[in-house]
Amino acid sequence: MTKSRNVRVRRIYEDPEPADGRRVLVDRLWPRGISKERADLAAWCKDVAPSTELRKWYHHTPEKFDEFTRRYRAELEQPPQAAALAELREMAKSGPLTLLTASRLVDMSEATVLADILDGK
Repeated sequence: MTKSRNVRVRRIYEDPEPADGRRVLVDRLWPRGISKERADLAAWCKDVAPSTELRKWYHHTPEKFDEFTRRYRAELEQPPQAAALAELREMAKSGPLTLLTASRLVDMSEATVLADILDGK
């Protein structure tokens, strides 16, 4: 789990915690083996996820993370991702927000990039 001011990043496979606040899945694809009840989501914000092309190029390769971050931040300035990011910003203003991902490498995921953006980094 990664923690920032008001935004946390966790794997969706971890059990929900009271400190999670609003839980938002930020992956484009629904995670395998997770029921909607178990996910306990406030929202599934798939429009904020990286494009399919970028996701496939990156494939969670650690050496590509810096370039992935640069490309992903550029994507987030374009519709529909920009609108979805604005929605997340509004959610973050109203209390704790936990961004969920199925990625095994949480610290190198789109959720971590989003948390940094939402925290003004």
